[in-house]
Amino acid sequence: MGPWSRVRVAKCQMLVTSLFVLLLGLAVATAAVLTYFGPHFAVIGHASSQRTRYEALHLWAFSTGITLAALLTLGAVLSAAATVREAGGLMAGAFLCFALAFCVLVQVAFWRCHNPTQVEDAVLDAYDQVYEQAVKSSSGIWRQELVAIQDMFQCCGKSPPLGLPEGSQADLCRGQEAARQDCLQGIRNVLRMHRNIASTLISLGLASMGPWLPAPGAPLLQTLPGGARPSSPV
Repeated sequence: MGPWSRVRVAKCQMLVTSLFVLLLGLAVATAAVLTYFGPHFAVIGHASSQRTRYEALHLWAFSTGITLAALLTLGAVLSAAATVREAGGLMAGAFLCFALAFCVLVQVAFWRCHNPTQVEDAVLDAYDQVYEQAVKSSSGIWRQELVAIQDMFQCCGKSPPLGLPEGSQADLCRGQEAARQDCLQGIRNVLRMHRNIASTLISLGLASMGPWLPAPGAPLLQTLPGGARPSSPV
């Protein structure tokens, strides 16, 4: 394979990688938006009447996801532009974005390994607060909030011994609602699905950042301005 053929192959590889990273950035942005504005999380956030641990984690997850998505998308666009235009400055900017994205991914992965149930505990604590207030308080507002959560997660109440007295529990779960699953289990099932999606995106992000870090763009640097260009074919 001649030098120009190797350059052409290197360019195609970088364009394909940039496209993959761009799609990954869009996927991360979509997941962050759905996590913040999605109905399951929105109904829990609406029911939390005061500053709780859940609200802080909810905002942190959204901010981190949007930041990571922005770094991945910007890096992919700069990389593709640098590959097409053979611009060293654009490629340096792309490497900086990818390095920052890699740092964010490592920190998120580290946090998930050391706090695997922190998000789940915060969501369950928020539900427990609404559940207890709905049973003990005479206000109908808490009851409406609880019904909204239970309808969204298709669940009702809590199984003994975690649930409150049977009379109060029966008052909350009537008719077909009484046949629904326990809300603690229902919430865990929904969170497990989102946790699996987040783990997949983090793994793909770390895998896609790997090729850029050891010797970033080495094959392509020969084609950039000021680099050593291959000799023209005869």
